[in-house]
Amino acid sequence: MFSTDIIYEVVIFSVGDTKAGTKMGKLQLKNPQDGSLLNCVLWEEALNRMDNKLFRCGNLLRIVSGSFNEKFNNCLVTSFSLIKEAKMGLTPEERDAAFNKLVSRFAEIKDEKIKNFLLDFFKEHEDKIKPAPAAKVMHHNYIGGLMVHTLECLEYLDANYPLFRHYVNKDEVMAACILHDIGKIFEYKYDEGNGLIDYNEDFRKTWITHSQFGFTLCMSQGFTSIARMIAAHHGRAEWGAIIDLNEKDLENELYLIHLIDNLSAKFGKTSVAHLE
Repeated sequence: MFSTDIIYEVVIFSVGDTKAGTKMGKLQLKNPQDGSLLNCVLWEEALNRMDNKLFRCGNLLRIVSGSFNEKFNNCLVTSFSLIKEAKMGLTPEERDAAFNKLVSRFAEIKDEKIKNFLLDFFKEHEDKIKPAPAAKVMHHNYIGGLMVHTLECLEYLDANYPLFRHYVNKDEVMAACILHDIGKIFEYKYDEGNGLIDYNEDFRKTWITHSQFGFTLCMSQGFTSIARMIAAHHGRAEWGAIIDLNEKDLENELYLIHLIDNLSAKFGKTSVAHLE
């Protein structure tokens, strides 16, 4: 039974090519009432009538016309109405404030080589760091999301460091919190006009993942321990980790950086909706 009563939240949107050479949109929507997901298809004719801004992550939409499958978990949509437009992410002023807050934390690092490397890298790549998202879908997937995620990781470290102070090098763990996702400034592309995020295929031709980029960056500077934390921060090989935490005799900080990253990804400001 078709219903226009449900208001859905946009989760992810992408456009691809059909075998016939036409464009096809794939859209995943979430019913905020019960958390159920609805996968939608839009043929090229429908896409041409709609503004891509309609499909920004976090937008609230109502399906005006479409046809559902028998299980009501897939829908071929021909028309939407926008109920509420989501914020694209941090404003330019908020980005400046987050960047300055992040860079100010470098002063806490006692190791001069690490601190100076961070200062130089962030100065060189400031324009890319400020608007970068932390993901396409999974967490902090909005303009400026990478800085929000990074600051949250540092806050989780601050809260828990007294428990681990005898077991880890704080300078190195701080640097790993700051650099574990830094490859994402190149891994994603984003449209500041409509807030849509996608993968940068040019990056993927050179690098396997952002983790490989961060690992290589730190190894090139001689920061072996930081590189290993970055290599392990996804936890499992099937989740993209270069070092799988199921291996034996690993350093304590490898587990710590994974848990910190995961806490922010699961419980931090994961969605653009949390900024409103």
